[in-house]
Amino acid sequence: MPQEFAPGSPFGLLSSAETAAWYAYMKVHLRLEYELNRQLRADSGLSLADYHVLVALTSASGGRMRVTDLAIRIGWERSRLSHHLKRMRERGLVTTGVSPEDRRATDVALSGDGWEALRRAAPDHVEFVRKAFLDALEPGEKPQLAALLERVYDALVEHGSLPRPDDHP
Repeated sequence: MPQEFAPGSPFGLLSSAETAAWYAYMKVHLRLEYELNRQLRADSGLSLADYHVLVALTSASGGRMRVTDLAIRIGWERSRLSHHLKRMRERGLVTTGVSPEDRRATDVALSGDGWEALRRAAPDHVEFVRKAFLDALEPGEKPQLAALLERVYDALVEHGSLPRPDDHP
């Protein structure tokens, strides 16, 4: 016999307001990922995954960090990152090698070509982010959204499995 669920809530587990918020987020998240990847590939030949790695490396001293720290920073499993870094290394966007501080660890660094690819990609990417996301908000809503997303991020760190990245206090 089929069980009845609360209206507007998948399986009766979320309230209607929670369902609406979650579905709105998922709709934006999935579409935004698709559109950002499409834009980057069309305009610069980089994937969104490439861009995540390159931008994260710019936040590190000298554009270099340990692979494990990079995986935490971008929220990827280390094995996924290792496979992606291999492809990026083959394209000349990054270099990898033994860490000078800890010979058991592997460092990844932006190559000259990686810096140049990011420099070329950034203006069109930023323009797309502005048009497709930021311009939909009133100026006063942007700080609100940033504060809300930081609270959600803090909850993810608290209840998730990855530690907080060093550069996100």
